[in-house]
Amino acid sequence: MRPPSALSMRCILALALVLALALVPPIRAQSQVDINQADAKTLARSLTGVGLVKAEAIVAWRVAHGPFRSIEDLAKVQGIGARTIEANRTMILIVPATPARASPGQP
Repeated sequence: MRPPSALSMRCILALALVLALALVPPIRAQSQVDINQADAKTLARSLTGVGLVKAEAIVAWRVAHGPFRSIEDLAKVQGIGARTIEANRTMILIVPATPARASPGQP
């Protein structure tokens, strides 16, 4: 039996690497977060570059000024800039508030 050639060894190693990477679970499954509903801990855990201090600033701004109407409104929060917004654009949701429904018999 002949020893394997360098080319076949590279192919075997490449195949082993591909298989190993296919079996590794994602490090962090990211899901979107509604910045008008999430608490500071959720924001800090969900958004890149946003720690607890910045997340608390987001919640404080929301309490003081009302819900965010666009993702760009985040730039109004001290410590949140365009780079942070762009890094998280796909993670941020803004769910519009639904008006309260009147009870039956009320206009």
